[in-house]
Amino acid sequence: MPDAASLLAGSFGYHDYSIVKIPENVRTGEIVKIPENVRTGEVSPTMAAASFAPSRAFSLLELSALSVITAVAAMLRCHLLGAKIFWFDECVGVEIARLDWFNFSRILWRREANMSLYYLFLRFWLHLGNTPAFIRSLSVVFALATIPALYLLGRRLFDSRTGLIAAILLAFNAYHIRYSQEARSYALTVLLCVLSSLFFIGSLQNPSRRARLGHILTSSLAVYAHFFAALVVLAQYFSLRFLDGAKIPAATRKNWRWIGLAILPVAMFVIATGAGPLSWIPRPSLRGLWVFAIFLTGNEGPRLVMASVIACVAAVLPLFLNQQRQSSWENWRYWFLALWLVFPVLLTVALSFARPLFLARYFVICLPALNLLMAAGLARLRSLWLVTPALIVLLILSLQGTVSYYERDFDLGRDNWADASQFLLSNARPGDAIVFDIAMGRMPYEYNRSILSPGSSGPTVLYPNHGPRITFMDFVGKPDYAKLKNSIYQYPRVWLVLSYVETPSGLEPNATSMVALLNAAYPEYKEYHFSGVDICLFAKRDSRP
Repeated sequence: MPDAASLLAGSFGYHDYSIVKIPENVRTGEIVKIPENVRTGEVSPTMAAASFAPSRAFSLLELSALSVITAVAAMLRCHLLGAKIFWFDECVGVEIARLDWFNFSRILWRREANMSLYYLFLRFWLHLGNTPAFIRSLSVVFALATIPALYLLGRRLFDSRTGLIAAILLAFNAYHIRYSQEARSYALTVLLCVLSSLFFIGSLQNPSRRARLGHILTSSLAVYAHFFAALVVLAQYFSLRFLDGAKIPAATRKNWRWIGLAILPVAMFVIATGAGPLSWIPRPSLRGLWVFAIFLTGNEGPRLVMASVIACVAAVLPLFLNQQRQSSWENWRYWFLALWLVFPVLLTVALSFARPLFLARYFVICLPALNLLMAAGLARLRSLWLVTPALIVLLILSLQGTVSYYERDFDLGRDNWADASQFLLSNARPGDAIVFDIAMGRMPYEYNRSILSPGSSGPTVLYPNHGPRITFMDFVGKPDYAKLKNSIYQYPRVWLVLSYVETPSGLEPNATSMVALLNAAYPEYKEYHFSGVDICLFAKRDSRP
């Protein structure tokens, strides 16, 4: 008769792959068909035993618990979904997705290949609605799909209890909630990284064509969702160094060749454009890394960081205490998660000494690994009376970080384009013109104009302007000052819109040139300031708004 611990482990789907139970049909003499890849030696006997031992079906209790977790995650992510200001990057993404197919493909190739997969999804999503809350709901969909995907990954690596704990931690994590409420590609990238890892584990345990194709496809799509997802795929590859080579199917080793071919256009784009689009990123510091740790663990502060560290240490400490071979499957899964968590960050920080590349939000891709390690650490407390209070403490701290996010932003200073655009449209007069200091500065204005005043064209746009419709050149074109000088004299008033132009030495050079050009032509000058946006009015006579 099984003891109570065995029943508890079984109820949560716990499998210890170091001990393989003999199926009933083997004990009774029934014939068991051995899979082809085991007979041919593609999978080691140990891995085969783990892979082809009868897997327990999902219980009603598990599915019910997962449904409740997902429902709670949905409430946390939909709460105040449209309350935050729709900021510069979100507006630019919408205007990219609105381009016709010709200009859409050109801007992706010329400048915005990163997040290209998200922009493709957004093109179709915009046909259903264009309010900030609705646009952001696309990210909510991706985020909610990540909850069951992470559960499946935890179940595959460990057991159902670990998978459920990881899903709960992700559901309450403020960093995941924060990027679930943004019209950018981060939620999609996290989902694809989890799916890539799920298929990666599947292709190790059972290298079927479906598992291998799933790994190649999801890994490639993750890179097209965000270039930094390639670091997760690299972490998967390097993790194989900690696994006995005999346990790695030969067919699975070829996955990275196909992934490399699939993302070759990304490599060509990076070579062609270099790090220019990231030149604004500051060099990382120890304080910046500490702030990133606070963000990633859930925006609560040192207490949640320390609690997360303790849970992770509880997960990996047995690696250094037990006597099992370091290349065993039981140990490898911890090395895999540890690499997923730290490798992308450490490599980027190291490269940033030559060219700054580290930006905290790019590494939300490491969050699933953190939650899985924490869940594995909590799951080592086999007693329900120990696991429950420890999990409750973590959830209370996480919920405090989430409430803090609802009250004020973190990891981002939003520019107030909504109020700036409203002010400009309300005070513009017929015959006014408008100029932007940078080409992309037009895009937040155009998005807000389409919401605030869809039937009005507003002031005549002098720069950037390459025709009656927005084209990819309106995102990347440089100002022609000679042409601009000749055209501004036709207008009694010109509005100049500046965004993030302050530098330690003064105005950004392009903004300085624009101000000098307009000052020479117009005697009247007024300034109006909004968060992240400055509006200047140049007039031939006193024309107070």
